[in-house]
Amino acid sequence: MSSLEAVSAQRLYRLIADQIAGKIAAGDFAPGQRLPAERELAEQLNVARSTLREALIALEIGGFVEVRVGSGVFVVDPKDRPPPAANDARLGETLEAESPSLAAAREMSPFALLETRALFEPECAALAAQNATPEQLAAIEEAHRKMDPKQSPEASDFAHDRALHEAIATASGNAALASVVSHVWDLCETSSLFKGLDKHFLDSTDYRTAVGEHDRVVSAIVARDPVRARHAMSYHLLAITARASGEVTD
Repeated sequence: MSSLEAVSAQRLYRLIADQIAGKIAAGDFAPGQRLPAERELAEQLNVARSTLREALIALEIGGFVEVRVGSGVFVVDPKDRPPPAANDARLGETLEAESPSLAAAREMSPFALLETRALFEPECAALAAQNATPEQLAAIEEAHRKMDPKQSPEASDFAHDRALHEAIATASGNAALASVVSHVWDLCETSSLFKGLDKHFLDSTDYRTAVGEHDRVVSAIVARDPVRARHAMSYHLLAITARASGEVTD
């Protein structure tokens, strides 16, 4: 009986990135040329804008394009790209000299991470409303206060955001759940795609909107209202996903 070779499943964004990289290598897109608008490109490729955004970030990491906020995505001159050892024509075959688990974390989809957070963090908020000690409530309120850039301009938005969400997870009273939440945030911090998405497709307006959504989460927790806390956190994470994927604004 003849054996069959196992087929390695690639993430869709990598297939899209490979296809665009192939067009660039073939000269269909010249150095310095701007790629078609995001919506147009997504329609041509018949993919969601979230998938296209992941592909564009992967292309930038590979040195094929430069994402210029507010201007578009431009093809990088081959002579300005990283050396071949760090940049293969097929992005899906580009691997760093590191452990497989770390390499996988660097390529992890930001939307998969947001989806995972949406599975766990609303329940953390509900449990925090029920179980938080006075000290833990104070820690949540302090973490939320520090999200105001005027209060702590020296720290990154990511650090403040993580501190608040971890304070809520800790206040849930479930150490295992809090550990899961911290691990997912570790993956977000490690993922090159997640950082690229945050850098290019989320701005200060989105951050202020998120702070307003946090207001509703924190007020529900402080009011000891688990139903409202769960709904507010779920809405917040779904709204972040929508903004990051381009479903809210162009």
